[in-house]
Amino acid sequence: MQPDGPGDPADTGHSARRTIPAAWHSALVRLALVWAGLVVLFWPDWRDMAGQWWNSSTYNHILLIPPILGWLVAQRRDELLRLAPVAWWPPLVIFAGAGFLWLLGDFAGLSLARQLAVVVMAQAGLAAVLGPQVVAGLLFPLGYMLFLVPFGDEMIPFLQTLTARITMVLLGLAHIRSSIDGVFITTPAGYFEVAEACSGVKFLIAMIAYGALVANVCFLRWSRRMAFMAVSLVVPILANGMRAFGTIWIAGWYGISFASSFDHVFYGWVFFAVVMGLCMAAGWRWFDRPVAAPIIDPEAVAANRLVVRLMRQQPGARATLGALLALALVFIGWGAAAGSLAGHLPKGVFLPAIPGWVAEASDAGTPWAPPHGGADQQFHMRFRDGAGHVVDVSFALYASQGEGHEAGGFGQGAVPLGSRWTWERPGAAVGLAKSDIIQAAGPERRLCLTWYRSGALLTGSNLALRLHVMANHLLLRREATGALILSASDALNRDPAAALAAFMAATGPVDRWIDAMALGNR
Repeated sequence: MQPDGPGDPADTGHSARRTIPAAWHSALVRLALVWAGLVVLFWPDWRDMAGQWWNSSTYNHILLIPPILGWLVAQRRDELLRLAPVAWWPPLVIFAGAGFLWLLGDFAGLSLARQLAVVVMAQAGLAAVLGPQVVAGLLFPLGYMLFLVPFGDEMIPFLQTLTARITMVLLGLAHIRSSIDGVFITTPAGYFEVAEACSGVKFLIAMIAYGALVANVCFLRWSRRMAFMAVSLVVPILANGMRAFGTIWIAGWYGISFASSFDHVFYGWVFFAVVMGLCMAAGWRWFDRPVAAPIIDPEAVAANRLVVRLMRQQPGARATLGALLALALVFIGWGAAAGSLAGHLPKGVFLPAIPGWVAEASDAGTPWAPPHGGADQQFHMRFRDGAGHVVDVSFALYASQGEGHEAGGFGQGAVPLGSRWTWERPGAAVGLAKSDIIQAAGPERRLCLTWYRSGALLTGSNLALRLHVMANHLLLRREATGALILSASDALNRDPAAALAAFMAATGPVDRWIDAMALGNR
């Protein structure tokens, strides 16, 4: 007779496996196959997304999302195993929509759209193989998967401006003399810029993800959940304004160098942790979910009328897997076919003569060279007329638009990343051009006008260009794209706007001038 004891480890593992209903075994295998297939088929997007989590300080918090998702599922494990996993066809529609979004993102070189699409495809794939009961039980973890997508950079210009304005209000309350010019603030202590790193976007998007988790885990009433989410959204913005104000205030007493060091150490490591703790402390009193309460009620889920109706829509498991694979391959194949197209380019870009203007090699002023990453042909020249107007011309040609060679992609255009130039504010409208005023220390300002030309399209809108490129790829149309930026500096011209107006009068219509350069007509 064997003595009582903990038993063989192998027996313990076998017993644990027996606690999982047989229906779940095959369902989990199918889910593993679907997710592994999506990672393989869309590996570049998953790789790039993980790279952003690891390498970008803005998105380091996302490294915590996968273990949080595992914990959320573990919280529901016992209740989920009492639900019935079944194949379900309606999520195939969502999967197809996500695939189409991926295709559009691929056409436009928009990584955010592609990365959002692959996450939604993973959500839809789970729903398709596990069915409506399990989806209802996993509703919050499924939604929380969206925080895997690195988003937030798009908010930086708005947050820079908002932080600068909050700072000005606080400086006024502190009776500190100050003036503001875009995102630049001048005080007796010096000249300050609310740079991209000071926009507060890192803390804001991390706090939104944290707030959503707390709202679900700690609250039952929707009114309290929404109130906590509002706090998680507003407090980081106000706190970042206080951070900027504190840096300027300290600079007034101890100098800019000390204030900058203090900002990186105290505000970077302590201040926002304190703010997060205060948010939790403020919400603690209103937590209304009992600690021992189950997260979901499997009986209520199974009895829900909508869930019962949806349970009737069950295709075969193999048919579901086949449909998911076929849809993924269709969109990947379409993207590959469109990506192989390229418009005609001349052997070299020819700049038509500009009456009254001559090229010059002057390097006066702060160097300005807008990037045109991935362009097939490009040039940058400076011109002067008899009246003393000086204009810089930057032109690039792209045979096709896609990842790594987008005329209007992130980091491309009038504001060179990593340079001494910073975006200040929009400039006065000039026809269809995108007008920007950028600034360098001095201060020196430039007025920059940007146009994009693709086929019959002439626009200064990056969005309009992306939509046009999407249409070209969807229809498998070959069109080259040109990007033209004209710029004039107030260090070289009394009136940059007048210099640009004189130059444009000499070149004639912008679309014809771009076409002449793009076609290489002599």
